[in-house]
Amino acid sequence: MIAVEVEARIRACCDAARWDDAIKLALEAYGPELLSYLVALVRSVGDADDVFGAVCEDLWRALPTFRWDSSLRTFAYTVARHRCLKHLARARRVSHVSLSSPSALIVVAELRSRTATYLRTETKDRIAQLRAQLEPEDQTLLILRVNRQLAWRDIARIMSGEGAAIDLDRRAAGLRKRFERLKSDLRAKACMT
Repeated sequence: MIAVEVEARIRACCDAARWDDAIKLALEAYGPELLSYLVALVRSVGDADDVFGAVCEDLWRALPTFRWDSSLRTFAYTVARHRCLKHLARARRVSHVSLSSPSALIVVAELRSRTATYLRTETKDRIAQLRAQLEPEDQTLLILRVNRQLAWRDIARIMSGEGAAIDLDRRAAGLRKRFERLKSDLRAKACMT
């Protein structure tokens, strides 16, 4: 179908407040090219699909207030570009964070920007590098005991999992021993670097 005819049909649906029909026509006409545009920019089909879904939602929501100052196709590309740029900016900001909650990502970014200068020293960086080499269980143990200063029974409860029937005192004693070995290993590694 010729673009002028497509635009006229979409506009007729909008004039009649038939928003679902209008978005359906728009997506049939422009959807494939918008999606391939997003794939080219994002370079990941999965991410492009996510951005495309948001673009479709944005278009559907915008139709009732669209003033037809441009063609809907032009507007659709504008929406796609803005959505894509938001996605790419967010991906750059949080590429090392594996959180799925947008609100959590905002908090993480804010906390990183407020990190005290004395926490960014070379010593802290070396410690962070050593910690990054540890198994997740050992990292958790260090964080809970050193950074959060939790009691050993609390650490035992956390590291045993939800609803686990264990002897907390016995588990705490085992974790204390593990912690002491971990400290010794970290000291030895720190002396090597």
